[in-house]
Amino acid sequence: MEEGNHSVVAEFILSGLTDRPELQVPLFGLFLLIYVITMMGNGGMVLLIIIEPRLHTPMYFFLCNLSFCDFCYSFVIAPRMLLNFLAERKSISHTACALQMYFDITFQDFECLLLAVMAYDRYVAICNPLLYTVTMSRQLCILLVAGVCIVGLVDAAIHTHFIFQLSFCHSNVINHFYCDIPPLLELSCSDTGISEITLFAFSCFVIVSSVVILIISYIFIIFTILQIRSTEGRRKAFSTCTCHLITTVIFHGTLLFMYLRPSSSYSMDTDKIASVFYTLVIPMLNPFIYSLRNSEVKGAARKAVIELRRNF
Repeated sequence: MEEGNHSVVAEFILSGLTDRPELQVPLFGLFLLIYVITMMGNGGMVLLIIIEPRLHTPMYFFLCNLSFCDFCYSFVIAPRMLLNFLAERKSISHTACALQMYFDITFQDFECLLLAVMAYDRYVAICNPLLYTVTMSRQLCILLVAGVCIVGLVDAAIHTHFIFQLSFCHSNVINHFYCDIPPLLELSCSDTGISEITLFAFSCFVIVSSVVILIISYIFIIFTILQIRSTEGRRKAFSTCTCHLITTVIFHGTLLFMYLRPSSSYSMDTDKIASVFYTLVIPMLNPFIYSLRNSEVKGAARKAVIELRRNF
């Protein structure tokens, strides 16, 4: 079809991680394993928190939502990626591409902002422990998660709208393994200046607001921990936020590398590797970070295993 002087793209071709045929099957096996572990780990974490009454606290409510986010995030990216490792024609329809981008941005924003909410939760737990259950009420926790979700949905709608109102006439081959913003901007034959400024502004709002909340929360947390006189008391206080801190550093470190590195050093191959890390590897790691370093989660998991053995 023709629209003015530009062709309307009905579908895109995803170039994938590599064009070397001998690597397609080994990479399929590797990422299938990562995908299965991610689904089982995050799905198991959600079920464990739901069925174990001892984990019905604000911290684990947020962790349950984080695991659900990682579960969905991986589901948005991995199946199409795995299919394309074995497919001869790595096509994706215009609509499917828009939907993949929309949900990718939604869950990326959700995780980014949810980590900030979890930092605030740790701040209240450590700095105001006597008021913790009153401050972090169930109603507030639900409102915070709902607010994070709404911001993610709206931000994703804005990004997707600005990208898919552009004309794509040079090529329909996306130099990536999923529908991401930078490679689609490269394909456009429209003037992308306004779109890039708008997208950059909204991305900065989400990332910067999240980072500011994280930094302020941990400044107060560290200051409070240093005031604790006993070494054991400081250790216990810090251990309550260790898992969250590890997850935050890994996730935001990857995002900052993606968006704040100099444009002169930009490479689509580097972008692909970083994208693999925060879309597939980090969702796989999060359940292990929280389960291996958290005695309550390990205790609940052991109890669940014992109950299963008794029933079967």
